[in-house]
Amino acid sequence: MRSNLLTQTDFRWFFAGQLVTMLGSSMAPVALTFAVLDAAGGAGDLGIVLAARMVPLLVFLLVGGATADWFPRRTVLVAANLGSALTQGCVAGLLLTGHYALLPVAVLEFLNGTLAAFTTPALRGVVPQLVERDRLRQANALLGAVRNGTKILGPGLSGVLVVMAGSGPAIVLDSLTYLLAALFLSRLPPTGRAATHRAAPLLTAIHEGWSGFRRIRWVWIGALAFCVINLVQTGTWQILGPALTRRLSGEATWGFVLSVRGIGLLAMTVLMYRLVARHLLRLGQLMSALGALPLLALGAHLNAPWLIASAFIAGLGFAASGIAWDTSLQEHVPAHVLSRVSSCNDLLSYLAIPIGQLSVGPLARTFGPFQVTLTAGLVSTLAAVLPLASAGVRRLPHAQGSDHAAPARHKPAPTPSGNSPEPAGE
Repeated sequence: MRSNLLTQTDFRWFFAGQLVTMLGSSMAPVALTFAVLDAAGGAGDLGIVLAARMVPLLVFLLVGGATADWFPRRTVLVAANLGSALTQGCVAGLLLTGHYALLPVAVLEFLNGTLAAFTTPALRGVVPQLVERDRLRQANALLGAVRNGTKILGPGLSGVLVVMAGSGPAIVLDSLTYLLAALFLSRLPPTGRAATHRAAPLLTAIHEGWSGFRRIRWVWIGALAFCVINLVQTGTWQILGPALTRRLSGEATWGFVLSVRGIGLLAMTVLMYRLVARHLLRLGQLMSALGALPLLALGAHLNAPWLIASAFIAGLGFAASGIAWDTSLQEHVPAHVLSRVSSCNDLLSYLAIPIGQLSVGPLARTFGPFQVTLTAGLVSTLAAVLPLASAGVRRLPHAQGSDHAAPARHKPAPTPSGNSPEPAGE
């Protein structure tokens, strides 16, 4: 019998770092929102602060991917977490001392967003350096369980802390979680560059990553599909979802919908730890189609029981899709470009979200909110299943775990073979 992943020292330190970071990150938005609203006395500052964090995340994501492929990923993660601890600590200091001002808080959140642009690609790249290739799915399932569990618990804990102690202490706690995560991650082995490639000039390195992204057909097919899904689904769900749910079933239903969706996410991450699939990417694409069910239910004027059930099923689909995509990338994309290819995929996905958020309001006023929601659900479903028309997506093999599999720890994933390599996607 093979040992549990959490008994492996290196992965256990990484898991602990992710646990505390995700818990702090799930608590921070609630605390920051109320802190800015209370200090500024209105919502105007809040929009600027939130945008100040999102813009650098988009602008520097490709630079972050290149950096994570250039330097030891442990070093990138430790430095980014220490920087985030400092920026969030400064925000907390401004709030606790009563010296809130929009400009310094926006600048600090801009720096925080910049650091996040370096963290995200490094995280995806470091996992294959810590666990055997045939156990990547299990590792991503464990990390997904933490991510989804903290999304359920974090906001509620933050709300209680804000009520009991105020927003400042809640942000102090977020800062401390980054500091603790840096300590845990510093215990990782020196996961150096995944290959012996010399560091190229920044623009050259970014171009190499983009070229790698375009060459691997299944990656860009999957990335385009998820770009469309984010474009039509995220804004519609966030903006029209609460309004239409209130109209159909009352305000209280929306809270139940979000909670049940979170339970579905968590349940599937647990199931994916044990699930064996020969073609994991194919399964992920099929499951991603389930994410559109709540939009279809709202668009069809279905009442609360149907909406709540569809939200649970959607949570199952989103979790399976995310784990399948991350695992496929880590198994099949060459290790020396993994962070850069991941950053190209993430940039495409993130850019679609604000576009969809800005578009959904005018579209709803023109065509009606129910029609827009139903159309978004149908388009999302189609975008999820269309990649399966590609043989590279359908047939991409999954390195299934085996109790007798040979260890492959710290070895880079093999480069896909053939004239037109087809990597694993989201």
